[in-house]
Amino acid sequence: MKKILFVCWGNICRSPMAEFIMKDMVAKQGLSDKFLIESAAHTGEEIGNPVYPPARQELARHGIRCDGKRARRMTKADYKKFDWILGMEETNIRYMLRCFGGDPEHKVRRLLDFSENPRDIADPWYTDRFTQTYTDIMEGCQALLDCLKEDGI
Repeated sequence: MKKILFVCWGNICRSPMAEFIMKDMVAKQGLSDKFLIESAAHTGEEIGNPVYPPARQELARHGIRCDGKRARRMTKADYKKFDWILGMEETNIRYMLRCFGGDPEHKVRRLLDFSENPRDIADPWYTDRFTQTYTDIMEGCQALLDCLKEDGI
């Protein structure tokens, strides 16, 4: 089983979008039983809050639900629990490495590092570009899934 944790600033926009996009992707391919997929924040600002309405609406436009998701903060224990811990941007990576005390097992990466065009995923909280965020996350999740399938999941 592959265990993936998606991380962003507050766990109300990008990382829950990635969590539910990836869950939808693996379900459509009959692979749900091969994955544990979660998301978390690297800050405590939004803990307990639901997915931000525009992010939830963007997911819904694509037939993806995220009911019941509440923001949680990542912990040092997440490093042992997950095989991949994927941030949305370099800022997330810096906070994650600080929390984990480094990355000796090379688990921490940006989601779009798996794509042919590695880059940050802009925070739609500030850009208000939720459709672009969805597109970027889809690209990253598909590239990640392709990579995992090549490795035999």
